[in-house]
Amino acid sequence: MRINRKLTAALAAAATVAAGLIATMAGPANAVPPTIPLKITNSSGRGDPVYIYNLGTNLTTGQQGWADASGTFHAWPAGGNPPTPAPDASIAGPGNGGSITIQMPKFSGRVYFSYGQKLVFKLTTGGLVQPAVQNPSDPNRNILFSWTEYTLNDSGLWINSTQVDMFSVPYAVGVLQGNGNTLSTGHLKPGGYNNFFNALRGQPGGWANLIQTAPDGRVLRALAPTYGVEIGALPATVMDDYVNRVWSKYSSQTLTVTPFGDQPNTKYFGRVSGNVMNFTNSAGQVVTSFQKPNSASIFGCAGLLDAPNDLVRGPISRTLCAGYNRSTLLTNPNQPDANDSGFYLDNVTNHYSRKIHAQMADGKAYGFAFDDVGNHEALVHDGNPQTAYITLDPFN
Repeated sequence: MRINRKLTAALAAAATVAAGLIATMAGPANAVPPTIPLKITNSSGRGDPVYIYNLGTNLTTGQQGWADASGTFHAWPAGGNPPTPAPDASIAGPGNGGSITIQMPKFSGRVYFSYGQKLVFKLTTGGLVQPAVQNPSDPNRNILFSWTEYTLNDSGLWINSTQVDMFSVPYAVGVLQGNGNTLSTGHLKPGGYNNFFNALRGQPGGWANLIQTAPDGRVLRALAPTYGVEIGALPATVMDDYVNRVWSKYSSQTLTVTPFGDQPNTKYFGRVSGNVMNFTNSAGQVVTSFQKPNSASIFGCAGLLDAPNDLVRGPISRTLCAGYNRSTLLTNPNQPDANDSGFYLDNVTNHYSRKIHAQMADGKAYGFAFDDVGNHEALVHDGNPQTAYITLDPFN
């Protein structure tokens, strides 16, 4: 079991890819200042104290660390083995009905927010040990918390509302654009928080086991299915029937992948042979191959569906991952499928992601790592951001 996830030099790339952020977006550099305001509003209706953490990679120096309320960067000290306590990077958050404004530096990382208790962070020789609540002995297991992922660089701000790892605290993100407009995403529909958990409880097949509660019975979160499979809460075979049907279909038919929306002539053609799906280019050359994926690879968009940061295998894998999670590979041999009305209709699908999208006010979410395929992700961006926003929303 993977217990500790470390904020190493790879985190910036890993986190942004996992959440669909593009940290190295091409384009002309704007006069983005060293920091921008981040306004955090507490509309949760809860009386608990809130703690804020801004952790990530300094894009100027490449160091990992945290930013204080003024936006000043602090590098992590050396860690140890066993892990040693990290410096207290918490910022006192707003009380219910209130707001605070802190400064967001040029980072690629996460803003955590917890209710009632401070989070526990430790340092190893490899970097920061982040919360991994699929592990029952993680010190943050019984703390109510979540995070947003963001990149602020010379090309602007990308900030998202993510459920890639878990669905927990309801919140939304936003940005005041240079033109004066405000973009936001991540708000639930009225009743969406309770509706999501009720729907997950009612989903047969072990999906209710993704829900974690505190010792007193309070709901804390629902783990993403990748962790459900990892800890045995969800059957490891949960996606096998769908995969078998995909394998059967494309043993005699061709799956066409057009991974770049702005390059409609770049196509790859997949056919199954035995335990392998081979993809060829337009010249008939095999460019990459995938073994028959298991549930863990599908939900994690990794393993047998690894997506390297290249121009061939990675984009094909992203498309396949989206097609498996949304269960569109059988209904549409041309991927990615752009029509979200056809997503999640098979009985075998990522029901966790399906139920999250169903409760989002704008239908956007990061229900799995590559939910940005086709732009279905909960992400806002501006090249000349004036202010970023995080709103802690009501739980009911």
